[in-house]
Amino acid sequence: MGRLHFLSHEPLAPRTSLELGGPAKALVEVSTVTEMAEALEWAKTSDRTVWVLGGGSNVVIADEGVEGLVLVPALRGIDVDRSGNGAVVIAAAGEAWDDVVAETLTEGLMGLECLSGIPGTVGATPIQNVGAYGVEISDVIEWVEVFDREAGTVIRLAPQQCSFGYRTSCFRQYPNRSIVTRVAFRLRADGRPVIRYAELERTVGSGGTPPDAVTVRQAVMALRRGKGMVLETGAPRSVGSFFVNPIVDAQGLAAVEKAAGNGNAVPHFPAGESLFKIPAAWLIENAGFCRGYRRDSVGLSEHHTLALVHHGEGRTRDLVALAAAIRGGVEQRFGIRLRPEPVFWGFPDSDPLNGGAR
Repeated sequence: MGRLHFLSHEPLAPRTSLELGGPAKALVEVSTVTEMAEALEWAKTSDRTVWVLGGGSNVVIADEGVEGLVLVPALRGIDVDRSGNGAVVIAAAGEAWDDVVAETLTEGLMGLECLSGIPGTVGATPIQNVGAYGVEISDVIEWVEVFDREAGTVIRLAPQQCSFGYRTSCFRQYPNRSIVTRVAFRLRADGRPVIRYAELERTVGSGGTPPDAVTVRQAVMALRRGKGMVLETGAPRSVGSFFVNPIVDAQGLAAVEKAAGNGNAVPHFPAGESLFKIPAAWLIENAGFCRGYRRDSVGLSEHHTLALVHHGEGRTRDLVALAAAIRGGVEQRFGIRLRPEPVFWGFPDSDPLNGGAR
């Protein structure tokens, strides 16, 4: 354990995009798989729960902080293996996600451009099955390499072994089984980007010529900035989208349309056979929560109601109370219970919104 540097009572708020939450009882950064194994062995012999922290952009930490060990994978490296008309790009878990996207474009590759501007690290992308503008990361994943905590070794999983779903995977469903170490993406080098999202298509189509991947990235970044979904200096802190867009069947959609009332069309999009996705932002706004809504140090983004924000000097409990009030308002108005997108650390309940609003 001599190579590892454990920190005691380390503040976690500065390591998260919300800048909220208490300290970690113990924290360690690991830069190799060997160090990861040693840290996990230390936690096991010390009977400590392990929390894996990447970029901190999808986590809400309790004001009291967390017991156990916070493990920060700092594994680095990007490799490009070219073959035929494309390449497999292998990125280590600790690489900043948007840096990897930018690097693939520099290499003349396409497939990740619609996922530009998403905060966090590579290791988090398969866990959440991150997606934006008609693309999910599972669309381009070749394999995911993980450290299997039970076996104590590294294994490689094909996409069909990862149980990918809408903003979920086996890694999210069973967070204590494994830790992502590397992810491989199969990307193309020829043709044009595939655009499946109407808003993005309108944006890039205004130029009159078929867009290349760099143009798509620029358009995506502009759209995200317009919605307050890019973490920039001076802006309120957030985890981006706080709630997942609900997916309903035809009966569920009809119930929402009935609750909305005459003359209030419910936006929806196909989400599989006889299933429909309803924008959570629309539900939130029509439940009475407007853009810029504020409760002391927390509130809703001025750009997008799906982003809960922290204006500074706040507490996690206030953010959770606001989120609970929003979910309760949507459920009362439309009968839909919104599912949070971030994970929660240090709370008695894995979904502290169940405690209700204050």
